[in-house]
Amino acid sequence: MTRKPVPLVLLPAMGCDGQLWARQVVDLADIAHPELGDLTVDDTLAAMAARVLAHAPPRIAVAGVSLGGYVALEMIRQAPDRIERIALFATRASMQTRPRTVAEQGTLATAPASDPMLSANISGPVQAMAERVGAAVFARQQRALLARPDIGPAIQAVAVPTVVAVGDRDRVCLPDDARALADQIPRARFQVLSGCGHLAPMERPGEVTALLRAWLLDSPSRPAKPSFPLRRARN
Repeated sequence: MTRKPVPLVLLPAMGCDGQLWARQVVDLADIAHPELGDLTVDDTLAAMAARVLAHAPPRIAVAGVSLGGYVALEMIRQAPDRIERIALFATRASMQTRPRTVAEQGTLATAPASDPMLSANISGPVQAMAERVGAAVFARQQRALLARPDIGPAIQAVAVPTVVAVGDRDRVCLPDDARALADQIPRARFQVLSGCGHLAPMERPGEVTALLRAWLLDSPSRPAKPSFPLRRARN
């Protein structure tokens, strides 16, 4: 029996646009209906989440990177009955080490684009995304991250199949930060992506696609906590 494609909302990181998820939009089209959530208009996570929910189908899967991960958690806090599963990339549980000023946030946010470990074919597109998004949107997104509330209540609201993933070279969200988030979510599956920084869907597209495919096809009744056994994918 053919499985009905899943409505999938993809949420970008700060300073990024749909190019971040370009490979997944194509590669998951056989099992999902992907669409990009708009995080460019509002300057609070709550307003971003409400906007995405207002334009989304009644029942959705949600995947987000960094800023998008925090918005995904806020979406599940606002409308837990509408979120069927959630995937969080480069998202941390604690605010203890978060930046406190726009200058600090800007330094962290631009780190992936200037990371010398990124290949030229990645750093160029990342810079192009930042230019397309523009300074005004970037400033709004900075304010939203700096003012984000304690996400503990949002984490406690997660009761659906969950993936938490992070790059082993991420300098913004360290692997231990992401693991701490996974440990707080019942049944969450944790994955470290090798040779990857902060923008996994673009840096390791094949592995992220494989991870999301397994997550989208996963049964909600599965046992708790194992990691995905990812096969090596071509990136």
